[in-house]
Amino acid sequence: MYYHMTIKSSNDKTGAIPVTSTSAESCPDACPLKGAGCYGDNFPLSLHWQKVTNNERGLSFDAFCDVITSLPDDTFWRHNQVGDLPGKGNRINTAQLSQLVKANQGKRGFTYTHKPPTKTNLKAIRQANQDGFTINLSANSIDHADTLMEYALPVVTIVDSAYARKSKGKVWLETRAEWKTRIAPLDFGTKNKIVLCPATNQDTDCAHCGLCQHFRRDYMVAFPGHGGGTKKVNLIAKG
Repeated sequence: MYYHMTIKSSNDKTGAIPVTSTSAESCPDACPLKGAGCYGDNFPLSLHWQKVTNNERGLSFDAFCDVITSLPDDTFWRHNQVGDLPGKGNRINTAQLSQLVKANQGKRGFTYTHKPPTKTNLKAIRQANQDGFTINLSANSIDHADTLMEYALPVVTIVDSAYARKSKGKVWLETRAEWKTRIAPLDFGTKNKIVLCPATNQDTDCAHCGLCQHFRRDYMVAFPGHGGGTKKVNLIAKG
C-alpha cells in the first residue's frame, strides 16, 4: 500500500494546503460509494489515485509519516482526498494509525473514514481524535449520521445535491474562526444540527474554514452530491 503527499493542493475546495492520497485497497467494502459515485473515480483525480494504488507514485508508510513529521508546526492538512485510514478493507491497522497520529503531533491534520464502527475501530478513532488528529465518521445519509452521532465523535454525511442550492449569498470566510458567526445550521428536520460544508455554497475553502478539523462539535457537516457520480450519491443519500 502506498501513500502520496501533495504539499500544496490546487483543488479549489481545499485551498493551497497539503493533501494526501492512499491506495484504493484501504477503502472498506462497507462504503456504498466504493465504485458507485466515489469522488475519487472522477477524472483527473482517478488517474492520480490509480498510480498511487499501483505503486507507481507515492511512498511507503514509514517514509510518508516522515514527511508528515517534517511539516512545519501548526500546519493544517487534509489526509486522504482519496483512500481511507491505514489497513486494508474494513479493518483499521491500529499500529499504523498510532504512528500517523504521532507524526501529526504539533500539526492540525484531519480526515474522514468509512471504516465501519466496530469496537476496535472506534477505540482507535477515538484515541486519534483525543491525541489531536481529527477523524470524521462518514455517514451515507442523514439517518445514518444521526446513528453515528451517538458515538460522540465528529460526523459528516452526504446529502442530496439539491441542498447545494440553499445558499443565501456568497461570503468569504477570512479566518477559520469566522464560521462560528457566519455559518448557521440548516433545518433538515433531524434530531441533530447540520451545517452545510461552507465550500459548497460560499466563497471559501478548507484552508480558510477548518470546520471538519474541529473535534469537539455538536453538529454534523453535510456534503451535497457533486461531480460525475452525483446521481448515484443522491440515491445513496436518500437511503
